Amino acid sequence: MTPTLAIPPAEPILYRPNVAAILRDPEGRILVAERISVDGAWQFPQGGVDDSESFDDALFRELEEEIGVHASLITILTKKGGYRYDFPKGRLKYGIYGGQEQTYYLCDFHGTDDDIVLDTHHREFARYRWIKPEDFKLSWVPRFKRTTYIAVFKDFFGIDLQ
Repeated sequence: MTPTLAIPPAEPILYRPNVAAILRDPEGRILVAERISVDGAWQFPQGGVDDSESFDDALFRELEEEIGVHASLITILTKKGGYRYDFPKGRLKYGIYGGQEQTYYLCDFHGTDDDIVLDTHHREFARYRWIKPEDFKLSWVPRFKRTTYIAVFKDFFGIDLQ
């Protein structure tokens, strides 16, 4: 009888808690921003939730850090969580996270374009624009995030991204 080799169980993937903001202007348009490091990659402002930080507080911090928008300029309308994606090619963030689990917030934006500042301490975006939700293109998103964006647009806007 040939001995069998015991294969250790795979380590579970840890997902980093993350928040993402869908800002909506009075005309019903949403803000998308182009990543500074990837031409043509458009997304919503997003970022990780720090230890001992509430998800709402993380949202306000990320909006301030990424696009200069203060919490007083938004009203949270709704939020929905559980959106997950894995990083490509087995990449780990901070050496432990194999992906992110996101909570998306739909927020009314009460400011003006003058309140949006991309030239922040940790600049992430080259530019931004306001678009109707139905004008969002799935091709703007890296492949590993597309399933998440498909679900988000369906859940928040009833739109089937193609």
